[in-house]
Amino acid sequence: MPSDDTSFSLKKISVAAFGPSLLFGIGEGAIYPVIALSARDLGASVALSGIIVALIGIGSLLNNIPAAILTARFGERRAMVGAAIVAIIALIICLLAPNPFTLGLGILLVGMTRAVFLLARQTYLTEAVPIAMRARALSTLGGVTRIGMFIGPFAGAGLMHFMDLQGAYVVAIVTFVFMAALAFAIPDLPQHAPHEQADSGPSTQGLRHIARTHFKTYLTLGVGCLLVAAVRSSRQVIIPLWAANIGIDAATTSLVYGLMGAIDMLLFYPAGKLMDHKGRAAVAIPSMVIMAVCLAMMPLTASLWTFVMVTMVLGFGNGISSGLVMTVGADASPKQGRTQFLGIWRFMADIGNSGGPLLLSAITAMASLAGGMVVIGGLALISAGIFWRWLPASLSKPVSRF
Repeated sequence: MPSDDTSFSLKKISVAAFGPSLLFGIGEGAIYPVIALSARDLGASVALSGIIVALIGIGSLLNNIPAAILTARFGERRAMVGAAIVAIIALIICLLAPNPFTLGLGILLVGMTRAVFLLARQTYLTEAVPIAMRARALSTLGGVTRIGMFIGPFAGAGLMHFMDLQGAYVVAIVTFVFMAALAFAIPDLPQHAPHEQADSGPSTQGLRHIARTHFKTYLTLGVGCLLVAAVRSSRQVIIPLWAANIGIDAATTSLVYGLMGAIDMLLFYPAGKLMDHKGRAAVAIPSMVIMAVCLAMMPLTASLWTFVMVTMVLGFGNGISSGLVMTVGADASPKQGRTQFLGIWRFMADIGNSGGPLLLSAITAMASLAGGMVVIGGLALISAGIFWRWLPASLSKPVSRF
């Protein structure tokens, strides 16, 4: 880690830190819009197509802890190169898939490589960047990935004009080849060179030790970040469903969703800068309160313009929390065993990502969509309360101590 915070510049490590993130986002973004269509072309039902799309998230969830073990053992660089190679093989499987189940296997493998990749970048930035700039670095990491996800569908669409759906997978394969080459070229952190850290080694015993030692951190701030992830992922389901409920057509809904995504992309660096200068709580608490209020107000919207206004404010609340989950996890992580700690942290966040929409669906089935939105808003308030109680107002107080 640089010893002089004032002399450190993110620009010096921008290619190593953010280049792979951008390429990964482009590759994943290229295939996302066509996975369900590919499944349908192979004879899958609508329900099965939806499950196949969800396998990216499921793969990431299942592989977070194994990814921590692999990254701790082999280092960030080797882990990313290996993940890129597996992703290329997985995408070739998708490209040549003769049936929906083979396609699903390829998509699951892509999701599993996603866990390795994201953990490697988070660990790299946590150790390479001074704490005074950590939030900006991690917010930029998330923001660059979002930019890649924004570019990916357009790149895929360009080649699909000539190759149909297969074009999207070809774009992703080419992108991952470049990512593997870039990951191979960048240096490992010295403290994460393979086999050099016995005390943060790959054993499951070490992982269990980390879980026991930091149990209270996971039970408090970890749960708070889990709820943040649940609220964020539910928001992506709520907006199109409520738009359809009040009679807004699909094209308009897509435009509103795109505008909200633009707010997300514009705010990631200011959000990180605010967290670095004012502390994590200065962003965490307001963002969750804003999202809770917007989710409670959403059932009251009945026209396009009221829907747009509430959605844009909701996007603002989400945007200012960009990088929050990664930053709080990085702050709480111990120096020894950091990769394993962050693997468990990402596992909890992915539970929130997957569980939020499932909870929303269950409440909608039992009561109503409006009731589901209010409950998800309640989760945002609970998260804000957790951050108010356990997240230090000052960066001088480490979050791993209570």
